[in-house]
Amino acid sequence: MSLQRPPPSRVFVELVPWADRGQENNLITGGETRPNVCRPLSSTQAQAATREVHVSGTAEVSASPDRAQVAVRVSSTKEAASEAKKSVGRRLDYITQCLQQQGLQAENVTVTKDFRRVENAYHMEAEVCITFTEFGKMQNICNFLVEKLDSSVVISPPQFYHTPGSVENLRRQACLVAVENAWRKAQEVCNLVGQTLGKPLLIKEEETKEWDGQPDNHQSSSSSLTIQQKIKSATIHAASKVLITFEVKGKEKKKKHL
Repeated sequence: MSLQRPPPSRVFVELVPWADRGQENNLITGGETRPNVCRPLSSTQAQAATREVHVSGTAEVSASPDRAQVAVRVSSTKEAASEAKKSVGRRLDYITQCLQQQGLQAENVTVTKDFRRVENAYHMEAEVCITFTEFGKMQNICNFLVEKLDSSVVISPPQFYHTPGSVENLRRQACLVAVENAWRKAQEVCNLVGQTLGKPLLIKEEETKEWDGQPDNHQSSSSSLTIQQKIKSATIHAASKVLITFEVKGKEKKKKHL
């Protein structure tokens, strides 16, 4: 039975620079050369040559949604136009007052109204769109409105989303964490072989990707998801892979004081 060949080793750092194999061939008698034989650089050339360590770093970060929007709809159908308006207006005032008492800012509340004729009656409908940054407060307000108002008030399930620029910020964060991980790896390699890590010579981001969280297969319907499942589904993820080349220096010798 033949043995499997071992996988090739990965070289992290080259501590002894070598001459260019294509230009530095060993001379033998008669002026002939023996190709493919390399020799170390002289001590002067070795000091001038740059020794490097090449490392990769990866990172994966995530961010939950930071906004949620809820729509509260109030409607009424009456034979008299004034009665329909009065019925909706009374409940609409109650809703907006409740939001103000809970500290909701006016810029996070949008009210739209629709008034039309339906056969021999008048139909009035109003919608209050509320943007929340605190999901606990959102749940408390929605539960309170359901308890205090009748069935003519319909509250939509919350829609979770991210503010503009969130994906770009997350992508940038993933890259920075990947660079930090690569630096730590290079630092550990140099410490292991008794060298000092120098400045970075090249930083290259090799790969980036972003994706959204997905609900479980058995909970495919958005209406059947819990609040926590909806937040998980709206969570975004970002990953980054970087390659960095660092300069490698020898250990500094401590000067002896006389």
